[in-house]
This record gives sequence, C-alpha cells and structure tokens, in this order.
Amino acid sequence: MADTALTAPLRSPLAHAADRLAAATRTSKGAVRLAELPFLTHIDLRLDGKGPAADAVGLALDMQLPLEPNTAVRAGDVTALWLGPDEWLLVAPSGRGRDLDSRIREAAGDEHVSVTDVSAQRTTLLVAGPRARDLLSHGCSLDLHPRAFGAGRCAQTTLGRTQIVLVARDEPRAGFWVLVRSSFAGYLADWLLDAAAEYV
Repeated sequence: MADTALTAPLRSPLAHAADRLAAATRTSKGAVRLAELPFLTHIDLRLDGKGPAADAVGLALDMQLPLEPNTAVRAGDVTALWLGPDEWLLVAPSGRGRDLDSRIREAAGDEHVSVTDVSAQRTTLLVAGPRARDLLSHGCSLDLHPRAFGAGRCAQTTLGRTQIVLVARDEPRAGFWVLVRSSFAGYLADWLLDAAAEYV
C-alpha cells in the first residue's frame, strides 16, 4: 500500500523571526546584519587526527582537517571546524549530507571513523557588519578582537547564556556564523535583536 501521508514543507527554526532580523539589518543602516542561514548541512566527524584516516578523508574533501585547536578550514563550499583532538564539524550547503558521508566512509576504508549528520540539531545565524564584534561582545566572554579571534577561528562558547559554536568567517566582511541548537534559536535571535537595538 502506498504511503499517502503528506509531508510538511521544511520550516527553519527562525522562520518566524526572518522579518524582524531583516528589519534590524535595515534600520541599523549597515552597522549590523542579522540573518538565519537555514538548512545548512552539519556533519559531526570523529577520527584519529594523527592516523591514516585523517589524511585520506582530507584528500576526499580536498582539504587538510584543521589540527590546531579552535581553527576552521574552508575548501570550496565545505568548512571544517576543529571541535576537539578527534572531532570536527563539517558545514556545507543544504542537502550535502549523504554525499559527504559516502565520501568520508569510502576514503576511510577500514579505519575507525564516525560520521553523524546533525543538521537537524542546529541552525546558523549570520552576524555581520562593522559592529558585529561589538554586538557579540555584549554576551560572549571571548576576546573577539581580530588579533585574538580573526578569520579562520572558531570556538565552542556561550552567547547570551546559550551554548554556541562561533566561527569567524574567512571572507572579507563575511562576519560570523553563530551555530546554535534549534531549541535555543528563538531565544538567541531575541537576544541578538535586543542587543542590536543600540545600533538602530
């Protein structure tokens, strides 16, 4: 018997806040830019960073996995974030989960590797503009000065009492990615909008 159940269209965790984020961007006259980047692929990768699987997986992804703590490496449309000595988070455009999973597993061969698609667990907020660092500094204890947290850096930290992964993007004026669990996304969006009020 055919499955006749209707599937609901995907709805991002911050779909309800899109207009408010866009309005804050407009009224700040470019000082801050806030937006959700919904449905990005997030792959949690665990393997021995010093073993043969790391080199093989790096070749398959056209990048060397970052081995320095709190760094990010980008190759094409895939960004690898260092989360621990044997753990990375791969961030890619929507729908890339199966492709990345198969490439990693094929490259690793018989080596021990764990690949978990955690895309539904998080959403990504973009915080950009000339006052982005000031805005984030209101609720993040990290030193966000470019000398300490410049392009290509990432960290697991808190923002407005919410656990996040913060990524300083490597493109000019690209700002920051704030990766937050879907269940906390609404709260964090409200916090960012409130903190951005001084720039509007």
